[in-house]
Amino acid sequence: MQSDPLSATFAALADPTRRAILARLSLGETSVKELAEPFDISLPAVTKHLKVLQRAGLITQGRQAQWRPCKLEAKPLQDVADWVEQYRRFWEARLDRLEAYLLELQAKDEN
Repeated sequence: MQSDPLSATFAALADPTRRAILARLSLGETSVKELAEPFDISLPAVTKHLKVLQRAGLITQGRQAQWRPCKLEAKPLQDVADWVEQYRRFWEARLDRLEAYLLELQAKDEN
């Protein structure tokens, strides 16, 4: 298990089944059985995916009588977005410099 929360989040997001589960949960709470329906895997396999998502803090599982609804927790996803944002700014700055250079070349060609 990863020691920092961001690594745990990225590790959990690395699997397409887990990302699909999160996409379903973005629509609202649902049961484990309902989450498992679209997948061609066993219920215990889905449960293992849910445990990875829980350890990463991406979902919580409540208890309402015999129903154990799963719920998306968005905070770790915001942390990922914040981390990626740093690099978006980096690439935008590089693209701005490239644009300035190309405009400079274009101006030289026109003269």
